[in-house]
Amino acid sequence: MNGVRTGSAVAADRRQLAADLRAVCMRVSRRTRFAKDALVPPHQASVLGKLTENVLTPRELADIECVSAPSMTRTVGCLVDKGLVRREADPSDGRQVRLFITDEGRTTIARVRAQRDEWMLERLSALSEQECAVLEQAQEILGRVVAA
Repeated sequence: MNGVRTGSAVAADRRQLAADLRAVCMRVSRRTRFAKDALVPPHQASVLGKLTENVLTPRELADIECVSAPSMTRTVGCLVDKGLVRREADPSDGRQVRLFITDEGRTTIARVRAQRDEWMLERLSALSEQECAVLEQAQEILGRVVAA
């Protein structure tokens, strides 16, 4: 071999890279989201996160989270019961309900995010400066990949 790779070899390498990246990203996501000491389950944390950005209806949340309306109704009900979210009638359409995160909900999601960041920080502290620099570059590249 002369060291020149064919198009099919490059494509196979890219396919393997895609599979490996997907798998490791999923493992990182699961490890940070499903911590034993999590303050709220992952699906509730996701909803709280979305409500920190916008006031949404249950239907909008269900669409964003790719879940059924009944499933989102149950999730929202749990968050309302915990005092993390409040419902309010839409002033322009009384049939619609808008969801707002409460101050306690903001505190909770901030703590959830801090726990997740701490988990990652503990792992990063075991890496060399060079490895952290590579991860910083990878993070920027992955950001572009998911934005595309």
